[in-house]
Amino acid sequence: MKQYLSAKWIGAAAILLFVLFWLVGWYWSLSPDTFNVEKRVTAQAEKASHVDVPGYTMTTSLIIVTETLLDKPGGYLSNDMMPPGVLLDNMPSWEFGVLEMTRDLALAMRKDFSRSQSQSIENRYIAKAVPQLNMDNEAWMFPAAESSYQKGIDLLYKYRAELVDTSRGESQFYTRADNLREWLKLVEKRLGSYSQRLSASVGSSRINTDLAGQRSARQSSPNMQEKHIRTSWWKLDDVFYESKGATWALLHYLRAVEVEFADVLEDKNALVSLRQIIRELEATQQTVWSPMILNGDGFGMLANHSLVMANYISRANAALIELTELMNQG
Repeated sequence: MKQYLSAKWIGAAAILLFVLFWLVGWYWSLSPDTFNVEKRVTAQAEKASHVDVPGYTMTTSLIIVTETLLDKPGGYLSNDMMPPGVLLDNMPSWEFGVLEMTRDLALAMRKDFSRSQSQSIENRYIAKAVPQLNMDNEAWMFPAAESSYQKGIDLLYKYRAELVDTSRGESQFYTRADNLREWLKLVEKRLGSYSQRLSASVGSSRINTDLAGQRSARQSSPNMQEKHIRTSWWKLDDVFYESKGATWALLHYLRAVEVEFADVLEDKNALVSLRQIIRELEATQQTVWSPMILNGDGFGMLANHSLVMANYISRANAALIELTELMNQG
């Protein structure tokens, strides 16, 4: 009898622990809401005049987005080694998508935004922040990914502090059309990759266009003229949430661009194009009501969430290509 009661209590405790882990895991898997960039940037400014300093809005947005990875419910989960964090995969994929866009912007700040010409010296704080933000997202000690990212954030704060100290002029941010264009080209390729991976959820035969338009071009190893591409069933939700995280971060960075590069966009008559991209990216952040990511076959009976996400990203990318061309015009 005692053994029966003991086994009963152990079973009840195991069920209770499972339910507790499930509830915590569900809460930790909720994606952070989007935020108003202008309000958050203004709230962080020590003086109202700081918001008008070129680079302040863009840098602050980069800081806020990166801090969200560390401060959201459950903290940073990609390198968790204990349950329930180690059992989750959707939120770590979301975090990686945010990291990809953040790393691209940090690299653009190092190469372009903080430099006037190709022969100029790179900013010391941004140069140190970029490798910190490129730490392996799954590193859990010596050092942990969180500590490395926090060091990168601290360096961004120092860069921002020098931006507003106009008496020294050691750190700069240049709101030039050519600088913006270089970053947009990085974003184009990133969104193009997400669109292809999401569209491959149903599988498709694709013609090899790797060397199209270049008669004399060569590649390292030959590929088939036609190949069938399909994302693994086990990776569908990972690709979806990685794309959702990337578009979440990009949405805020483009909102910062709308403020930071307002004069440039007006001069190029490109403000409407940017706002259309933002509108498409906002659509990617709609709530997913299904308990799992569905993978219906094209026009089949079930929905295909990956194709819906791919549609929004493709539309945003098409508008982004047009915006890049506008930045290239005199």
